[in-house]
Amino acid sequence: MSFGKTELTPELGSKKEWLLTNGLGGFASSTIIGENTRRYHGLLLASLEPPVDRRLLVAKLDEDLYVNKVRYVLGTNQVRDGYPQQGYRYLQHFQRYPFPTYTYQIDGVFLIKRIIMVRGESTTVVHYWIINQHKQDLEMYIFPLVNCRHYHYITQENDWPFHQKQINKRQVEIAPYNNAPLIYMASDRAVYACSPSWYKGMYYSIEDHRGLPCFEDHFMPGHFTLRSQKSEEFSIILSTDEIAGFDYEFVEKKEGDRRNVLLSLAGYSDRFVQKLVLAADDFIVQRASTGKKSIIAGYPWFNDWGRDAMIALPGLTLCTGRFQDAREILATFAEHTKEGLVPNMFTDAGEDPLYNTVDASLWYFYAVQKYLAYTKDYSFIKDHLWATMREIIHYYRMGTRYGIAMDRDGLIIAGTPGLQLTWMDAKVGDWVVTPRQGKPVEINALWYNALMLMSELAGSLDKKEEYSKLAAVVRRNLSLFFWNEEKQCLYDVIDGAEKDGRVRPNQIIAVSLPYSALPQQKALAVVNRVFEELYAVYGLRSLSSVDQQFQGHYGGDQYHRDSAYHQGTAWSWLLGHFVTAYRKVFEYSPESLITARLLLAPMRDHLRDHGIGTISEIFDGKHPFTPRGCFAQAWGVAEVLRSYLEDVEKEKLGES
Repeated sequence: MSFGKTELTPELGSKKEWLLTNGLGGFASSTIIGENTRRYHGLLLASLEPPVDRRLLVAKLDEDLYVNKVRYVLGTNQVRDGYPQQGYRYLQHFQRYPFPTYTYQIDGVFLIKRIIMVRGESTTVVHYWIINQHKQDLEMYIFPLVNCRHYHYITQENDWPFHQKQINKRQVEIAPYNNAPLIYMASDRAVYACSPSWYKGMYYSIEDHRGLPCFEDHFMPGHFTLRSQKSEEFSIILSTDEIAGFDYEFVEKKEGDRRNVLLSLAGYSDRFVQKLVLAADDFIVQRASTGKKSIIAGYPWFNDWGRDAMIALPGLTLCTGRFQDAREILATFAEHTKEGLVPNMFTDAGEDPLYNTVDASLWYFYAVQKYLAYTKDYSFIKDHLWATMREIIHYYRMGTRYGIAMDRDGLIIAGTPGLQLTWMDAKVGDWVVTPRQGKPVEINALWYNALMLMSELAGSLDKKEEYSKLAAVVRRNLSLFFWNEEKQCLYDVIDGAEKDGRVRPNQIIAVSLPYSALPQQKALAVVNRVFEELYAVYGLRSLSSVDQQFQGHYGGDQYHRDSAYHQGTAWSWLLGHFVTAYRKVFEYSPESLITARLLLAPMRDHLRDHGIGTISEIFDGKHPFTPRGCFAQAWGVAEVLRSYLEDVEKEKLGES
């Protein structure tokens, strides 16, 4: 996936972002023109307690190239008054795969800059290849911009000492302040010189759009220098560990081979699918506190969330053939389940997980269901998960935290005033933007699906538990009580005698799940209503576009962003469930297959729009459906991949 000169401008290129990850929660990210437009952009964002406690250590490397003593500034940065450094003018080409690669052309000299993050380490390698065919006199200066802050914050010039210890002429150790992580910078060819100063006022346009502080200062400890009259290759290595015995070719080959193994394991030839397989890898991380795999919900700012992990697990691990990772994740969440609640979020080291969710436990059954569909591994379920699954059902029937319990009608009720337990959880101060206390429709659809799975497994595993009778009650009452005859769809929430008739996408889950409580006619009506009022090209709107409270633009300060988050903003993950539901209600007809392809086709183009090679969290709910939020979202990638393979290609399950 490449970008040419016409796209490598501040107007276009600053909106296209790349991402590299290290499997520990750390990452590197910037734009295709090399301009950092977020506080989360940087070459080395290290996770000190994987996959959390992430710190920005190195923001970027800015280069000056002298050709026959004429200076060319290759860095691109924006400040309050514009672009004092306009290196994008020399940028000729950007290539995303196999690694982010910038190609500059300056007075007959080509400079190729490639960025690799080392798997399992907090290390980023920036490799330079200078093609100097005409043997011109060259001097290259590389200026690191370093920091040492939590990745959610912004730094201004301060009195941090940034003590420097030069290990040798090509490597330096930097101690930003007491008890801070050490930063090591080294080169295999270039020589380091200490010359401390501050880069002041770097402007982050995306933070400005989000209504957040948008100017930052970075410390510049010194520079690396290389002089030559011929072509050259060399690297700059950035790490939290001292660097010894560096071999660029080994690093590049090892990471390239690892990615090829992932593609081979998944087994798909479709280029679109291959990109999603590689994108899926970004979210699968090692969690230090459990010693097992987990799933990061999204980059650049989310941690690992239970709800997101369960929704994303089928696409990220099963569609990609990573069954061992799936087992680890399912086992980890089972081990940390309390009182029938799967963790909503793992926190920093030494802290207990948060359990404030009603749906993570029910999505857990869906993840198990999909695991069985792909692996037929009933023994793993019996030996490691069955007890947890029984525990969840027990507590949901008898009652657990946060007012979660089964009502007399067999349906699940949850929540208390001011408490958000579903995925629509935006809250501004004491204002709950989308109050869903009571019986949310998708919770009860998931409850029915879970009961049916338990009934199925009880027979397969020779267990005596009886779940089918309760499932029949839930099936009848869900279909009866949630049906909105006037709008020919489902109510979103039932709270006593009150029924929320706003058209929201949660009802599509009642159709898309493997076990649906809806008869065919009602399921078809739901899909038609959702298509008419909620479909928004890259996802489903969180609220009907004809609703008086609909907000079609996501932006501004936190109040305005949270106000729109679930009030019209479109969500990519819902597209997968919509496609699945569409295929089901039209009984997998040839026409529905064509429609499914057309519904997913815009995502091929989207891979070039925002996060390069990945899928955004959300989009504006109205034309032109601009991508917003996280530029790489786990359940967005997972659901597009899953629905494409299961509902369009059906390769992995061996179906026609």
